[in-house]
Amino acid sequence: MKIIVQKFGGTSVQNEESRQLAFNHLQNSIDQGYKVVVVVSAIGRLGDPYATDTLLELIGAKETRLSLREQDMLLSVGETISTAVFTNMLLEAGIKATAFSGAQAGIRTTGEYTAGKISEVDVTRLRETLETVDIVVVAGFQGSAPNGDITTLGRGGSDTSAAALGVALAADRIDIFTDVDGMFTADPRIVKNARSLPTVSYNEVSNMAYQGAKVIHPRAVEIAMQAKIPLRIRSTYLEGEGTLVTSQTDVSGRFDVKERLVTGIAHVTNLTQLRVKTDSVHTQQKAFSILAEASISLDFINISTNEIVFTVPERKREHVLTLLKEASFIAETTENCAKVSIVGAGIAGVPGVTAKIVSALSAKNIAILQSADSHTTVWILVGETDLIAAVNALHDEFCIENELEEE
Repeated sequence: MKIIVQKFGGTSVQNEESRQLAFNHLQNSIDQGYKVVVVVSAIGRLGDPYATDTLLELIGAKETRLSLREQDMLLSVGETISTAVFTNMLLEAGIKATAFSGAQAGIRTTGEYTAGKISEVDVTRLRETLETVDIVVVAGFQGSAPNGDITTLGRGGSDTSAAALGVALAADRIDIFTDVDGMFTADPRIVKNARSLPTVSYNEVSNMAYQGAKVIHPRAVEIAMQAKIPLRIRSTYLEGEGTLVTSQTDVSGRFDVKERLVTGIAHVTNLTQLRVKTDSVHTQQKAFSILAEASISLDFINISTNEIVFTVPERKREHVLTLLKEASFIAETTENCAKVSIVGAGIAGVPGVTAKIVSALSAKNIAILQSADSHTTVWILVGETDLIAAVNALHDEFCIENELEEE
C-alpha cells in the first residue's frame, strides 16, 4: 500500500473554491495509486467564523477566564469542523473517505495544554481504515493527553501532525500545501526578485523557519528529517512541485548545495532590544534567573563585563521592564526592532561573509544594532523602519549572486 500524507492549511480550506483546488491535488494522488492521509487546519484566518483566532475572540482572547484545558476544548473545534466539511466534499464527489480526530488517528501528546508535544503515534486504526477507503481526513493541531483530555499542539501544529503521521506510516512523502509556491530566498511580499527554491536541505529550511519564514513549522521539518522522509512545500493554487525538502546529500541540481553560500534571508519583526547594566557575573545571573522564573524567552543574547543585551517580543516589553525594575536593575530599551537572518549551509568557515553584510548595509545607511552568528546563520538587528531596505540589500548581495553562479 503506497501512502502519502498531504496537509492543507487554513487558506487552502477557507472556501468552496479553495477546497476544490485541494480536491484536485488529492484526485491526482489517487490516480497515481496512492492512499492519502489528509491533515487539515481550521478554516480560514481571523474573522472567518471557525478560524482559531476567531474562536479565541469568542472567549475574550487573552482576557478569558477559561483554563488552558478548557481553551483546548474550544480550539480543537476549528480543525474538527474543517475535517467534517472536507470529508463531506470528498463523499459528495464519490471518493471513499472517512474522518478522524487527532486522537482517533492515534496522536498522543505529553499533556501540556495549548502547547502539547507529540509523544507517540499509533497508526494501527489508521492503517486498517486505509484498507477500505482511499482517503482519511485527520483533524490537525490536536491529540489526546495521557488522561484522555484534548490537547492542541501550538501554532503550526497541523504541520507537526502531518509530519508525525507521515513518519509513523512510513509514507512515501509529506506534502505541505499552503498559499505560496514553496520556500523562497526571501519574503516575496517585500523582495520583488525573491525566487523559489526547487530543492533545499532539512537543516536549511528548518533554520529559515525558525528565523521567521512562515511556510512550514520547524518542528515538522525536524520530525521528517529524523526519518528522512521527503517533504514538499507546495501551493494549493498551482500545479507546480514547489520546494522539495530532503537530506543534504540528496539535494540535486547543477551545483552542490555546499557551494550555495546563502539559502535565503528571513526576518522577524516587533522586537525590543534591552540593555541591562550589570557589575558582576552574580548580578548577570540574577537578571537571567528572574526572567527565566517568569518564563520569559530571550533572544539575541550578548554578555559583556558591564551589561547584558537581549531582545524580547514587543508584547513582552512592559512585563520584562517591570520585573527588572522591581529587582533594581537599570535597563535601556530600543523599541521597534527587527531581526534579519542570513541562512545558508555554506556559511561555515567562509571568510568575508560579515564584511559583505556590513558593506551592503552601510551602502544603504542602515545601522546594525546587534549581531551574532552560528555555523549556518548570521543574525543582525536593525530598526524596523530599515527592515525592507535591509532585507533587499542583503538579498541583492547574497541571493542574486547565487542565482548568477547557478546560471
